[in-house]
Amino acid sequence: MQEATSTAAVDTAPRPTATPDLHLNSHTSDGGAGVEVRKLVVYRETVLTEAGSAPAVPAERASAAAVIRNPWVGTPAATDLGPAVSAIAPSLARILTDALLHALGGVDAVEAFGKAAVVGTAGEIEHGAALIHTPYFGNLVRAHLGGESIICFADTRGDAGETLVVPLWHKNHAATRSHYQTVAVRVADAPRADEIVVVAAASTGPRPHARIGDRTTDPAVTPALLEDQP
Repeated sequence: MQEATSTAAVDTAPRPTATPDLHLNSHTSDGGAGVEVRKLVVYRETVLTEAGSAPAVPAERASAAAVIRNPWVGTPAATDLGPAVSAIAPSLARILTDALLHALGGVDAVEAFGKAAVVGTAGEIEHGAALIHTPYFGNLVRAHLGGESIICFADTRGDAGETLVVPLWHKNHAATRSHYQTVAVRVADAPRADEIVVVAAASTGPRPHARIGDRTTDPAVTPALLEDQP
């Protein structure tokens, strides 16, 4: 399954900034099967100064990480991952984006986003990919956060406490360099061998003092041009 960019079928109304509804652990809002979350870890940082001065807009970054049991541990490599993905991923998208919106102040505050997964050592990298790279997660995260861009990502397999650096970029204009940034995510006791940590991350603005220009201001640079310079 491929993550699509269309979000026409998804409710994109502004989401409340109240504390996330963790009752979604056991069921979805329409009564269907959901996902059991062992732990939800939310991290937020505010950059107040950089290089001795305050940025024009103090940016806040946040990540939300859900620790879940890996439903495919011990299954053959040919196992169809689709049924479990459609049952689990939409609830994860809702839980994680609710947490981000609560941390950062709502849909309008979010300017950049990213996603990630860390698979425990008994699982496959493909298990994490199944949960973050399909429309059941990616389309819904994008819609819930009010974005249009494809979501940048990271994934790996590791032991409990594995640190993963999650890249972010602008939620509507992926080529906007000022919003290229990262959030480091770590859950001390996860993933266990039979677990997956699924992450959504976001920022309210660009890097502090962003000033490297953009494609609209770039000079034409080619290997031949550089070779001609003294």
